[in-house]
Amino acid sequence: MTDGPTTRKVRGWAAPPRPVWEEAPTRAGLAGKGTVLALACLAVVFPLWIVIVTSLSTRKAIDEAGGLVMVPGDLTLVAYQELLSGGQVTRATLVSVGVTLVGTAFSMTVSVLCAYGLSRTDSLGHRWILMTLLATMFFSAGLIPTYLLVQTLGLTDSYLALILPSAISVFNILVLRGFFMNISQELVDSARIDGAGEFRILWQIVMPLSRAVIAVITLFYAVGYWSAWFNASLYLNDQNMLPLQNVMIQLVQKQEAPVGLGQAIKTGELSGLAVQMAVMVMALLPVAVLSPFVQKHFKKGMLTGAVKG
Repeated sequence: MTDGPTTRKVRGWAAPPRPVWEEAPTRAGLAGKGTVLALACLAVVFPLWIVIVTSLSTRKAIDEAGGLVMVPGDLTLVAYQELLSGGQVTRATLVSVGVTLVGTAFSMTVSVLCAYGLSRTDSLGHRWILMTLLATMFFSAGLIPTYLLVQTLGLTDSYLALILPSAISVFNILVLRGFFMNISQELVDSARIDGAGEFRILWQIVMPLSRAVIAVITLFYAVGYWSAWFNASLYLNDQNMLPLQNVMIQLVQKQEAPVGLGQAIKTGELSGLAVQMAVMVMALLPVAVLSPFVQKHFKKGMLTGAVKG
């Protein structure tokens, strides 16, 4: 027998060689995989640890560390207390929460209705509407026409400017459509024979069977609204209307203290670095909290929704 992949014997005859990737992993291989995974986790967790510890550190501890704090010392919640005491950051957080909730609800409503209509291949204008949506994924009018449209509609300095221009994602609609098309047609036909209309079929049959993909797409929209800053920088001129991400940009990149904190930083009550890290934690916290609850739906929601299209 020549050297090579293991040859198995099945009932007296030699089975074809097993591919290398089907062989049982060696101890060295397991150790190598474990090391790589540990280093990858460390590369993600360590910067986050530094941000959290620095945001909780006193000005003295930050000065002694010369900047970012790696080892916890004197810990305090002063930075968070000041940020949430009713100043610009508190207002910006409420704006971000409101835009995220309203925008996600609006986007999901339109996306689900559109995807369900497109999943019925006998619906009126199905093919032309689908082709039109697909075209928008490859061709865009550009930034200037979009800005002129928003300005003409009178949406500047309005929270609608943070929702409507990016309310719909064609990719998300296609994923929802693919998932809806995988639902048994016999089940839908039986409900229609029993007298159910399209909205009742969608609400009582399609939606309950599509919880996985709906949870994933909802998370996509929510993270998009929560993390968005570009539309606010274009369409909002009032500083009191800015969402949290834009306030964080002013604080971290432009070194501009939020309204209400400038005096506290100048007098030494707060460290500017601690405030910057605290704002980052506040911006990351919702995504970090919600993602684990939706993680179990990612495989089923995304892969199943991408089978058909």
